[in-house]
Amino acid sequence: MPVEILMPALSPTMEKGNLAKWLKKEGDKVAPGDVIAEIETDKATMEVEAIDEGTLAKIVVPEGTADVPVNQLIAVLATEGEDVSAVAAGGGAAPAKASAEAPKAEAPKAEAPKAEAAPAPAAPAAPAPAAAPAPAASGERVFASPLARRLAKEKGVDLAAVKGSGPHGRVVAADVEAVPAGGAAKAPAAAASAPTSAPAAAPAPVSNSALLEQVKTFYEAGTYEEVPLDAMRRVIAQRMTEARQTVPTFYLTVDCDVDALLKLREELNKAAPEKDGKPAYKLSVNDFVIKAYALAFQQVPDANMVWGGDRYLKLKHSDIGVAVAIDGGKGLLTPIIRKAETKTLSAISNETRDFAARARNKKLMPHEYQGGSSAISNLGMFGIKDFTAIINPPHATILAVGASEQRAVVKKGELAVATVMTVTISCDHRVMDGAMGAQLIGAFKAIIEKPMSMLV
Repeated sequence: MPVEILMPALSPTMEKGNLAKWLKKEGDKVAPGDVIAEIETDKATMEVEAIDEGTLAKIVVPEGTADVPVNQLIAVLATEGEDVSAVAAGGGAAPAKASAEAPKAEAPKAEAPKAEAAPAPAAPAAPAPAAAPAPAASGERVFASPLARRLAKEKGVDLAAVKGSGPHGRVVAADVEAVPAGGAAKAPAAAASAPTSAPAAAPAPVSNSALLEQVKTFYEAGTYEEVPLDAMRRVIAQRMTEARQTVPTFYLTVDCDVDALLKLREELNKAAPEKDGKPAYKLSVNDFVIKAYALAFQQVPDANMVWGGDRYLKLKHSDIGVAVAIDGGKGLLTPIIRKAETKTLSAISNETRDFAARARNKKLMPHEYQGGSSAISNLGMFGIKDFTAIINPPHATILAVGASEQRAVVKKGELAVATVMTVTISCDHRVMDGAMGAQLIGAFKAIIEKPMSMLV
């Protein structure tokens, strides 16, 4: 029986991906473990391995295709003894069987939503006139992506009446967008308590194409170039918009005297042993910031929490994300330094450099940039004095680090010159109040100004 190769889910939140390259061509023999394709997500380019043996009979989705939904058929594999040409001509009409998987994670199979009374048959009959899926039972949770929920709210669509095409029946944005205007997936009007005269519906949001045409009227033709959003920038735009709209944020700023830190950094770098003719490490100010931030969470453990909707997750370790800009302004990634409170400055330095290099080449694995306690965004190397950063949910905090610069300060009643670094922490008010945020950034300031404490 032919085996269908489906678009794998390379991360828990992946809904679409770009099929960057086929490493096997039609007619090639394929064995389990063979790398058959490269898939681009918004975060990384990853290799996909075959898990079945056979001959690649037909490539359904050509390389270079963008925004291929998870679980969509991308190729068909003919198993031993099958006529390859017949399988290719059939296009893979056999029941789907995922034959490619992401590293360390199987591609999830599409399942019917829990709200349906019975699983869909393998060969569904012609739909009845009322084609809308049965709504979820009262009080039953509807699984949907955040973007799908926002689109449903804007369009007035009842998510319980939408059949999800995502992993395990999850409703994704494409499912909501596919609901026709005035379609059956509108919020049910059968509620007995509904008022006789409902308020007028909000105007439909302007589509991207309409907005583009509107914006273009402001500029003379030939004076601009249209640059399409790539997958990473699109996801960043969606997540940061959602964060701004949903996370109630407050900001706390302190100035840190880093003269002692700079002196210790210089001494430690001079004392670095040689390895292959090069220093074994080269500490940066950011390495000290990561370590100090990780230790601060251990001193204020109640701040080491992330938002979980109807509860918090209180974390045991300080897993600190470090924002890395992709060359050419193509976005950023935030690899995670796991258990940073337990690592030496040199280990943090070397791990950060490795992550940064692979992040710029989009070679990070999903587990290397997902999760974490909080994140650090450092623009000091660009000469930025101070700024505020946007929280990346489910994190409840993010630390914005400015440049270290000499300033006039008052010490013991006398004017003096000190090297000062301004840091601002953004806090999710749903998770912590101002007093706890102040304790956290206060602990960070105390550690960064007495850097020897990071060595013991």
